[in-house]
Amino acid sequence: MSEITQQRILTTAIPGPRSAELHARKAATVAAGVAPGLPVYVERAAGGVLRDVDGNQLIDLGSGIAVTTVGNGNPRVVEAVQRQVADFTHTCFMVTPYEEYLQVCEQLAARTPGEHEKRTALFNSGAEAVENAVKVARVTTGRQAVLAFEHGYHGRTNLTMALTAKNMPYKQGFGPFAGEVYRAPMAYPYRWPTGEKQCAQEAYDAFASMVTTQVGAENVAAVVVEPIQGEGGFIVPPEGWLARIRDFCTEHGIVLIADEVQSGFCRTGDWFACDHEGVVPDLITTAKGIAGGMPLAAVTGRAELMDAVHPGGLGGTYGGNPVACAAALASIETMAADDLASRAREIEALMRPRLEALADRTGIVGEIRGRGAMLAVELVEDLDLRTPAPQLAAAINRACHERGVVTLTAGTFGNVFRFLPPLTITDALLTEAMDVLDEAVDQVLAAR
Repeated sequence: MSEITQQRILTTAIPGPRSAELHARKAATVAAGVAPGLPVYVERAAGGVLRDVDGNQLIDLGSGIAVTTVGNGNPRVVEAVQRQVADFTHTCFMVTPYEEYLQVCEQLAARTPGEHEKRTALFNSGAEAVENAVKVARVTTGRQAVLAFEHGYHGRTNLTMALTAKNMPYKQGFGPFAGEVYRAPMAYPYRWPTGEKQCAQEAYDAFASMVTTQVGAENVAAVVVEPIQGEGGFIVPPEGWLARIRDFCTEHGIVLIADEVQSGFCRTGDWFACDHEGVVPDLITTAKGIAGGMPLAAVTGRAELMDAVHPGGLGGTYGGNPVACAAALASIETMAADDLASRAREIEALMRPRLEALADRTGIVGEIRGRGAMLAVELVEDLDLRTPAPQLAAAINRACHERGVVTLTAGTFGNVFRFLPPLTITDALLTEAMDVLDEAVDQVLAAR
């Protein structure tokens, strides 16, 4: 098969006839609850481009939701996976272990925040990682309550649905959910009722009051927080807020769990979003960008916490699969060798001015936020009233798709346009994608 040139090519309408044919088969065989946002069936991918079965080449600004951070088909990852598949594909680490699992744990100990002694357990998905982190916190503290935040997203298992704030589509009809889960206001500067300047202090005060008066600090096993919220709309809390949450947890013997499933592995311009303020969590959950597209997740944390769980209490048949571990080692090697944290900052330097120009020109952007290659714009109907504009976001999203650019929406109100390009994407592709975004916005606004 020929190589994929790093350029956008449209040979048919999007989706094309072959994709439409496959999508009809999907309706007959796949559960309706599994719903692709863009029904274009991918045949091959490389770098920042996806090629579909109709020969169209789409610019990828989603990275499979922050997964293909090192680029699709990354040569190091491909070679590592091929080598490992030839050796063996599975034994189950809990039956007969293998070195690749240990190597991933060693890399996580070296690269996650903090200089303390660490231990890691490997799993398959971000939701599994979060759920197991809560298990560790409950065992070590002897407490049950878990506190999460408004707008947060942590997964689709029963416990992680309880931790997740947004009802539709993640929770609707799936209850009852796991108990002893509480939710505090998120430090969301753009939508804080009394204004951005008061957000950090008042959000912290609301959190502390809730813990001490409604739950009882002595009953809280863990606080679970995304340093930058993902599905909730790339909400970046004000400087100092996360550090104060860290201090509160330390004071009251509460385990601080940083959910870095979406924000980790160089995505925000640091190895982890916690690094921006030097905050060191007790446990950190990772997945998505860890393994270049292979399913892998991890809980990494203080040795005394992770080792408190009885033997056999953590694990899973596929957790830390050797092929996924090989992919993770190659991905981490690529991030370090190619300094992809710096590349994320370069991507921000290219994209943010374009988004600022779009905001100035159109009057529909309430806020531009994020860090590194984790950027978003919140779309509103009225800049003064800050009325969410979910229909506008959906229309622009469709217009980008029609032009061959893979984009994603997010946010509690469905009005956030998020950007998660591979960190290996070229400047030329990014520039073209921003040109397409401008065209899509102009088309949608002209039709209103």
